[in-house]
Amino acid sequence: MDIELLPMTRERMHELYRGFEFDPDIFDDMELYGRNRNYVYDPAKVDALYDMRADEKGSIAFAVTLNGAVIGEVGLRHADEETKECELSIHLRNDSVKNLGYGTAAEHLAVRYAFDVMGMEHIVADSLIKNTRSQHVLEKVGFEYIGEEEGFRLYILDKDKYCRDSL
Repeated sequence: MDIELLPMTRERMHELYRGFEFDPDIFDDMELYGRNRNYVYDPAKVDALYDMRADEKGSIAFAVTLNGAVIGEVGLRHADEETKECELSIHLRNDSVKNLGYGTAAEHLAVRYAFDVMGMEHIVADSLIKNTRSQHVLEKVGFEYIGEEEGFRLYILDKDKYCRDSL
């Protein structure tokens, strides 16, 4: 498996969303998107999303690639230099690349980047309560469940524990 994280570019974001499919497990209320509605690629909306993400302070987005093809996105957001904490987010483009270990590999790479390059000491993440697949991946990577809030399961990963466990 040749999973790599590359800086998200406008072109990579378009590649991601050209093959994107809605996953009801990652949306709190599919009614907001139209019941059973298929995702429709809209270049203008993808450009707007890219511009919005590019302007986020304290955030970095990576394209998750498999043998050079974009299959997902990982974000390290809301990095706080004072608390040395950031938030991890991930999504893969569709079911054809899920349940194959790609998300786990991508999360490990993102965690190493946050700790080794960004100097973070803690990474937080959340998952909708119904998204057991995401929870399983977070736990495989080493995140610890810390509670629930407003329909989400909350997780944290401390650098010291992660580095100790990955030896």
